[in-house]
Amino acid sequence: MLKTGYKFTGNQYQQHIANLISQANQVLLGKETRIKLALSTLFANGHLLINDIPGVGKTTLANLIARLFGLQYQRIQFTSDLLPADVTGVSIFNPRNNEFEFHPGPVFGQIILVDEINRATPKSQSALLEAMEERQVSVEGKTWPLPSPFFVIATQNPMEHAGTFPLPESQLDRFMLSIDLGYPDHNSEREMLQKADPRLKLEKIQPVISAQSLTAIQDQVAQVHCSGALLDYLQALIEFSRHSEKFVTGYSPRAGMAILKAAKAWAFIAGRNAVIPEDIQVIIPSTVHHLRGTTSTIDAHQDLLKQVAIP
Repeated sequence: MLKTGYKFTGNQYQQHIANLISQANQVLLGKETRIKLALSTLFANGHLLINDIPGVGKTTLANLIARLFGLQYQRIQFTSDLLPADVTGVSIFNPRNNEFEFHPGPVFGQIILVDEINRATPKSQSALLEAMEERQVSVEGKTWPLPSPFFVIATQNPMEHAGTFPLPESQLDRFMLSIDLGYPDHNSEREMLQKADPRLKLEKIQPVISAQSLTAIQDQVAQVHCSGALLDYLQALIEFSRHSEKFVTGYSPRAGMAILKAAKAWAFIAGRNAVIPEDIQVIIPSTVHHLRGTTSTIDAHQDLLKQVAIP
């Protein structure tokens, strides 16, 4: 069994992170684990997919993160008539200087909320592929770098809802984690009903961590230690997913790296400078979108964690 006593001795951001989570908990009641998963994705320099019905706080979460870090926030509503240029931008001819000028689209922001991503056609969905992977946009032969940090939060409606298009595997693989916010628990919902709407507190939220400090945190997260034994455990999970009859496709190499990065971020939030098995285990259920199960994917994940022994 791996040791679990790794603690940071000089993590100057620990108190700020605790304050950040505390403020977020006052807006999104009873969702601390989901908030930490969202922060883990941001700290690991990844992107987040939220699957849920309307009205459970998906937009609030994106806006909340932008405010807590003082980042530029852009919202893109995906619809069936959306065009790729509506996302990336377009070059328009300027007769005054007889040249084409590039007008950036809404993807040129730091926190991008892609609302109802699966309501757009696959062609429009593909406009995000280069942006999410390479942090740049190519338009008419020219490449434009995106702002840093760059974090995409996409929401997805249930597939049984009318007017939805399934996300292709290439798009799903761009997201580091996928979460469901779900309904609030009984006590949290009672508090929402009895008191003022918690979302009103968004207007009073002040930045807790600056964009510059966020970049420093992302650098520190990348340095969180992962032992050889932990890598053996992660590889065993990846290989099991590729050979198990319960999965049509297993974890891709990109998915494996995503799990490790997110686990490092989860450890960092917990104040540790090394990954432990529990960090990987808490991340695994949020990587369901990277796999294709022959039965219930949730059951397959539970089987995955049950069958692969911790070193």
